[in-house]
Amino acid sequence: MDLIESYAQDLRFARRSITRVLLGLLVAALIALPWVVPDHVVFLGTLIALYSIGVMGQNLLIGYTGQISFGQAGFLAIGAFAFGHMRIWGAPFVVALAGAGAIAALAGVVVGFPSLRLKGPYLAIATLGFGVAVYQVFVNWEMLSGGRSGLSIARLRPMLGLTSTQTVYYAYVLLLAVFTVATYNIISSYVGRAFVAIRDSDIAAEVNGINLTRYKLLAFAISSFYTGVHGALYAQVLGHIEPQIFNIGESLTLFVAVIIGGVASIEGSILGAAFVLLIPKVLSDFREMVPVVYGVTILIVLIFEPLGLFGRWLKARLYFQLWPFR
Repeated sequence: MDLIESYAQDLRFARRSITRVLLGLLVAALIALPWVVPDHVVFLGTLIALYSIGVMGQNLLIGYTGQISFGQAGFLAIGAFAFGHMRIWGAPFVVALAGAGAIAALAGVVVGFPSLRLKGPYLAIATLGFGVAVYQVFVNWEMLSGGRSGLSIARLRPMLGLTSTQTVYYAYVLLLAVFTVATYNIISSYVGRAFVAIRDSDIAAEVNGINLTRYKLLAFAISSFYTGVHGALYAQVLGHIEPQIFNIGESLTLFVAVIIGGVASIEGSILGAAFVLLIPKVLSDFREMVPVVYGVTILIVLIFEPLGLFGRWLKARLYFQLWPFR
């Protein structure tokens, strides 16, 4: 009974009253946001929500399993174009979204096989090659990508008296909440503990009975599912997609978000997604400075704050908990 209660406590988002209050205020703020800010700010919030899902998937692979991948742009493209074709064929939004994620997950299992033999930079190079290969396939295979004209995707219809922008925002925030809960459950389960054991020492994990083949491939599948959903949601919000959108820059953006937000942190995934989207907005008149800011910030994080933005938040929270006895 004690073990069951302990596990149930591990799955709880908010274990303290103050945390529940803060979580309630955050939810209230997210609900009220579309009614108090301009549409372009609501659209930015929508982008942060969908990017957070992709960064979470990348964090499951890098942060929790220790498998470095630079092929996420390939999974984004697979998810986006699979979603686009299914929507054109008349599939409902949710069905097309699940199908896009499933197809990306299958591709992730195939890409995951090199992880059984390769580690570190060698695995990163192999996955990078996959991303480049997928890009070339979509560029040169017009039947898949729609050729030079790309694919046009019908936008979500407004519902419940909301505008189109508000409808998409609420749908994406709800999906982010679902994926956040799912991710918490994954990392709190035996599967999550197996991922962490493989990250810390795959030899020790195998000695303790963890099937490396099964869990490494599962990590790639889950991560690719998240990324495929990210690509599908991105395609839906853009309304029109071309292969050029899913270049290596997208893989690097997700990687930067993981490092800056916080490795092996769900909250850090959301903070990292917000960072990589807000910086280009802030530096809209100096676009050439964006990669510089990303690079300098990564160096600062690696040297002074290995846990990223989430680590800084934890320290700030601890400071106020101990104040004035600091």
